[in-house]
Order: sequence, then C-alpha cells, then structure tokens
Amino acid sequence: MRKKSSLHSSYWLIWLVSLLLFVNCKEPFEQPVSKGDDGQLFAIDTEQSELPYLVIDTRGAEIPYEPGVLATMKIYQRKKLVQEQKIDIEFRGKTSFRLSDKRGFNLETVDASGEGMDVSFFGMPEEEDWRLIGHVVNFKDKYIWDKSLIYNPLAYELSRKIGKYASRGKFVEVEVNGEYLGLYFFCEKLKRDSNRIDIKSLNATATNLTGGYILKIDKSDAGPEHDGKPLSYFMSNWNDDARYTSQNSFRSAFDIFGKPLSFPAFQPPYHPQQFLETYFNYEYPNAENITPAQKTFISNYILDFEKALLADDFGIEVRTYTQFIDVRSFVDYFIINELCRNVDAYRISTFLQKDRDGKLAMGPVWDFNIGFDEAKRIPDTDFVINYNDYVKNDPWMVPFWWDRLLADPQFKRAVKERWTALRKSELSTATLASTVDEMVALLQKNGAVKRNYAKWDQGIGVNYDQSIQSLKQFLIDRSSWMDGQIGGW
Repeated sequence: MRKKSSLHSSYWLIWLVSLLLFVNCKEPFEQPVSKGDDGQLFAIDTEQSELPYLVIDTRGAEIPYEPGVLATMKIYQRKKLVQEQKIDIEFRGKTSFRLSDKRGFNLETVDASGEGMDVSFFGMPEEEDWRLIGHVVNFKDKYIWDKSLIYNPLAYELSRKIGKYASRGKFVEVEVNGEYLGLYFFCEKLKRDSNRIDIKSLNATATNLTGGYILKIDKSDAGPEHDGKPLSYFMSNWNDDARYTSQNSFRSAFDIFGKPLSFPAFQPPYHPQQFLETYFNYEYPNAENITPAQKTFISNYILDFEKALLADDFGIEVRTYTQFIDVRSFVDYFIINELCRNVDAYRISTFLQKDRDGKLAMGPVWDFNIGFDEAKRIPDTDFVINYNDYVKNDPWMVPFWWDRLLADPQFKRAVKERWTALRKSELSTATLASTVDEMVALLQKNGAVKRNYAKWDQGIGVNYDQSIQSLKQFLIDRSSWMDGQIGGW
C-alpha cells in the first residue's frame, strides 16, 4: 500500500509542476488599468468607454470664480490620449454655483504664453471659449436637478432639429486635480462668431450702429472690479445678481404689465419694486467695450419695438411691431421653451440678437437645468409665459412682451402653423422619444451613468430608469397638451 501511495503522490507532483510551467508560458492576465496610454493615472477606471475622458490639472492652483487659472487639459478616448491643450479655467454659474456640489466651469483655450487661441474639439468649429456644464447636486438638502443628465443637450438638439442654432457639445467625463467629477456636457459658449451667433462685428469705431448686438435678459454679471476675490465672496454674492448699473445694462421703459415705469432705474439689489423691472445686459459688445452711441441706439431700438407692440390694434390687420422683430425667431423660441417647460425662459438666461441692418431676434435657447418634468413652478398644463401668475414678486419676472404677443391673433396663427408642421416631423412624438433614447443609450452602454451616480448619489436615491421614463412621459403629455391648446387657436 505504501508503494502505491508513493506512486500516486508522484503523479500529483508531476501534474502540479506541469500546470505551473503551462501557466508561466502563457501571457500574464491583464488586470484592468486606470491610466491612459501615455501613463496618465485616472481617478477611476473608465473601462472601454467611448465617451471622452478629460483630465484637467492646475498644478496645485485653486480654481477661482474669476479670473481663471492656467491648467492642462488632456482628452482620452478608450484610454488613448487624443488631444492635449493648455486652458484657462474658472468656475461658472450663479445659483447653480452656490447651491451645487458639482459645479460647472468656463474654459478658454490658450497658447504657451497664456494668450487665447482658437481650437477645435470633437470636430466642432475652432473657437477659444467653451463650457463644462454639469447637473446640480446638493448633498445637504438631498436634491438633484436633472436626474436624467440630458436636459440641456436634449433641448439644444431639439432647437437644432427645427433649424435654430444652439450650443453644440459632447458628453464627457471629467476629473480635476485627481478627483473624478462625473458626467458633464462640454459645449460652446454662446458668443458672436460666424459658427455660433452669426452676426456682424461691431467695434468702437463702427459708424453703422445698427448691429450686431447681443443682449441678455438675465441676472447681472459681476464686473472686473470683483476679479481676484476669494471663492467665499462669490459663494454668498447674491446681491451682485441683481446689481444693475448704467455700465452693464439698460432698463425697459415699461413694467411687466406694460405700464410705464415711473421710478428710477439702477436702484439697490432686491429693492421692493424690482420685480416690475426688466433689464437688458450688454453681452456684445460687452459692458467694457460698448460705446455710448451704441448704447443709445440699441436701447432706443428696444423702446421703439415696445411702444409699437403696446400701441398696435390687434383688431385690424396692420402691425407695426413686426417692423422691429424677426417674428419666426420669437415663434421658435416660444415653441422650444414651452415644450421643454423651461421656467427660466423669457426672464433669465434669455439671449437676444440684432444683426447689422436686421431685426431683433430671439435666441439661441440656453439653460434648461430647471425644466421638463422637474419644472414644478409651472403646471404641466400651462404655458411658461404665465410664470407671473404662479410666482409673485420674483426679482426676475416674465416681461410684458409675451402676454402681448399671445394676445395678437396673427402671432398665435404663426405659432399654430409652425407647431402643426413641426409635430409632423422634427417634433413628432416618435422623434422626441428617439432623441431621448439615443442620448440615454450612449450614456448607459458606456457606463457613464453608473460612474456618475457612484460619485454623486450619496443617499439621494436616484432611480435613473425611472427618471428617463418620467422625462419621456412628460414629453408625451406636454406635446399632447400643446396640441390641444395651440390647435384651438
């Protein structure tokens, strides 16, 4: 028995040695790596995601609100370095900056000396100003705006589908100084450019004052006098949101009811009558560059439009307000913002443009963070233009323009014709659903949703599939309700 046992043990020993030799002769098992092909370590493992992964490094410098700091941005796809660029980076946003733990960024592409330079990303036209837009997450109060992660890209895509320029972009994942920050939308800043807001340039020596201009109905921008202040200042800097001055803006001559304003402009922030005012911020030329003559021209142009809109008799065929505005742009702006129930539309984040020798046009659309199925300030079955009926004395209310336009049978007929045509094609129920599905499929198949919420859910309890179903059902219900309302005009 001992001899048999010894033989049996020998067989086992030979088998084990052979197995070890076989294993050692094979290629070693490759563990998942969390670094790029250039050796750059990643904060997470992106696996084989085709979504671009951005690694931003400020070399230890704290990112300010403004002005920015120099950094290096590397862009990887499937862990392969595809682009490297020097940038100037700063935080962006107002309410979202103060309330969110996941903040957005302004980026400017720069050369080796720190001067701005035009660069193309992801096949988009070259420019130097870009945005990284996230969704708002607040741990303390346990809320997230836009659980779907696609509100802004979706709205911009719908705008482009109907033939209007909107900020182009790309879904990306971002890490900054070694910390994974999740999914963002890398997109174009809205600005005058032949590939963005395509209007003529207007400099200080221009003799043709008719354009181009870009105005914003929005919260006020902190001026250069705030450059270099600490982040703590901007975290509590609510007053500057409402600090309008003759340098940065001009005021409508009429209140939100279309009545002449009788009290002085540019009063202290949040004064008791501010809700009655509408201010127009100088976006292009900006507050530092616009000349007194240009200010006078564009403010008088708005005044003439408003007077005509108020004076026209809608009981007859003749209109004079249409001499001042591109009616189609107003129609399209109304349709996209109402379909997406953008509660910020008309009153903040609202762009207007006037090209040289052209009429005032609305757009591009911008900022849908508080929209769609989460825009609870406005019922599913009412128009956003009626915001003033639901929110009283907000410092930023909807101007009288929209009530007045919707009192005009000719404007309503233009909306009805356009909406009816779009519902058969670019804004059909099937197209709305497929647009959502395509974006969601891209994010899910590449694992971006899972990675993002592993970072940001933090006990909030996001059910992503449910959020997408809610968004799609909202679009079905909202478009159907608009069919009934607009169809009855």
